Parts: sequence; structure tokens; C-alpha cells
Amino acid sequence: MSLVDSVRKVIVPIHKEGYVFIAIGLVATIILANLWSPFGWIGAIITVWICYFFRDPVRITPQREGLVISPADGRVSQIATALPPPELDLPAEPMTRVSIFMNVFDCHVNRSPVPGRLLKMAYTPGLFLNAELDKASDDNERNALAIETQAGTIAVVQIAGLIARRIVPFVKEGDVLATGERFGLIRFGSRVDVYLPAHVVPLVGEGQTAIAGETVLADLAGNEAILRTFRGI
Repeated sequence: MSLVDSVRKVIVPIHKEGYVFIAIGLVATIILANLWSPFGWIGAIITVWICYFFRDPVRITPQREGLVISPADGRVSQIATALPPPELDLPAEPMTRVSIFMNVFDCHVNRSPVPGRLLKMAYTPGLFLNAELDKASDDNERNALAIETQAGTIAVVQIAGLIARRIVPFVKEGDVLATGERFGLIRFGSRVDVYLPAHVVPLVGEGQTAIAGETVLADLAGNEAILRTFRGI
């Protein structure tokens, strides 16, 4: 293995959405360093953090029909019964909602939890409350997606938080998504909700750490043992 290949395996890729912020950080660091060298170090630390925030690592996604994979890195903050977002025009029937809270140190690239066609995507402006609050699902700025699968429709909602001010989608209505495929990004600290059919029993618990594209949230086909078949994406 060459030195270049070894370096590539160690360095985590950065999503292109972060390039402009990294450039701003570098310019600011140079200006601050010229004013006073300690300011330059502060700028350098912030720029390194920006690179870390926009990292986009390769994930190994479990592949089996019926699996629901975590769309976000973070902590499972709540599992509750709730109605799906009204803007998705889904039946007004209770669903199981799994909420994943992302802090500013988590990877913020979001991935599709299931394979299927994107039936509808709806952006709703709103407030920027603490994303961990239950009412954030209804009051905060959000981007909701309805994904049609063979086992039914799954809803995924990106919710802005106290610091987050931009939800960036990578997909459009009608797109066919693969499990683990990147569908969007939120800046900078937020939450993602996954709405499952009411009868589905989550395979995670509150307080558990989830990894986007890898952690199994639920099994739509039943809770039998998961076969270890994976795909890098």
C-alpha cells in the first residue's frame, strides 16, 4: 500500500457543503494572525472544528429487506407515539417516533433509513427552539420526507435547533433512495425524527448512541436475528 493510500484511509472525507465555511475560516485565521498571533490560533482551532463538523465518513450499511437504519449520528433522545407531520399528507394515525439528537460534534450528513421512492418532501419554516424539546417537532423549522417502501411509508423529519439555521436537501420528490444514501445535511446541531408504523417495536433505547447508515433502529419484517450483510456507501 502506498503512502498516499494510507493517508486517504486515515483522513475522513469532508462534504462539499463545508468547503465555503472552511475557506472563510482560513481567511479569517490569516487576518486574525496578522492582527495578533493568539487570535490566529483561535481562528485555526475554529477552522479545524469546521472541518470536523462537515466530515462525511464512509459507512457500512446493513442490507436486508425490512431494516430501518438510523438517518443520523447522535443520541436517541426519545421514543414516543405521535402523529406524523401534517404536511406529508399521511393518515392522521399515531406512529412510533424515534428521535435522534445531534450535537455540534456529531456528523451532520443525514442518510436514508430505508430503500424506497421519495413520495413527498415538504419544508416548513418555524422557530429555533432547543431540538431536544418535544414541541420542537411541531414548532421548529423542519424538512419532512415521506419514503414509500414495500412495507409501507416511513417519514423522516430534519429539525433545526438552537444553533442550526439551514437544512440542505440533496434529493427531490420522485427520487429512488437506497438504504444509507445521503439525503441532506443540517447546520449546526439539530435533530432527526423517524416515524415508524405503530406496531413496529424499536430495536434501540433512549440514551443509546446511533450511527447514521449503520445502527438498526427497527425491523419492519419482524424482530428476528439480523443477517450480517453489509454495503459500503
